[in-house]
Amino acid sequence: MAEPTYEELKAKLAELEKQQGTRRSGSLEFRVGEKGGVSVYGLGRFPVTLYYEQWIRLLDSADKLREFLEENKSKLKLKE
Repeated sequence: MAEPTYEELKAKLAELEKQQGTRRSGSLEFRVGEKGGVSVYGLGRFPVTLYYEQWIRLLDSADKLREFLEENKSKLKLKE
């Protein structure tokens, strides 16, 4: 197998950087793990993983969570 040329390597690097740039644009990605949990990627450095029942409980409490966040906004660290 022949070694890739400098131009091929440069093109591949540009393609990978472009893919990473789109991944970090704030979009979320969901995956099902080996043990059946659902992981959300794109919120931070590490994925957030919960099982089905946990996601349902969290989603059912979305209004309470939003209310809590607004009430405590002055105490929270916010990105500028």
